[in-house]
Amino acid sequence: MKTCKRFIPFVLVIFFFLASCGYHNPYVYSGPDRKVYITTWQNRTSQLLLDAKIYQSLVRWYQKSGKITVSKEKEGAHLILAGEIISIDLPSLSYGVGNTATEVKVLLTVRYILKDIETGKVLIEVPKETWTEEYSVGGSSSESADNEQDALAIIIDDLSEKIYLKTLTQLSRE
Repeated sequence: MKTCKRFIPFVLVIFFFLASCGYHNPYVYSGPDRKVYITTWQNRTSQLLLDAKIYQSLVRWYQKSGKITVSKEKEGAHLILAGEIISIDLPSLSYGVGNTATEVKVLLTVRYILKDIETGKVLIEVPKETWTEEYSVGGSSSESADNEQDALAIIIDDLSEKIYLKTLTQLSRE
């Protein structure tokens, strides 16, 4: 029993060392409260409601923070996030019997900017970014359309998460 008591301080030192290793959760922002005005993105594609889907996804991500709120009004907001959907492309990747596509890739190209309204300082500016997700072309056309929408939903969520994390990083530096 005496031997175990000797190791307790050593174990505590190791525990505190590991606990203070500088780990930072990138999804948590602990700075001052901020309000973000998210504009409706310009949609230069023929894909209906794509701008609305991106807006809703961005709002869902920003709602994860207790310190950042989304505003529908520019007035009173600290930050403005604006973007544009430049293009969407669906090139075939592989072909099966009869030269029919079996796998397709969704390519979504966007640009966006996050700006501090009070100072006019640009916090994030991405002039062109392309997101890619592959999906299989199934037997029926409705199954293929569903797969395409699922691939697009993955891209939108990944894009929104990236913008959210970049925002937290920039605000943490301020």
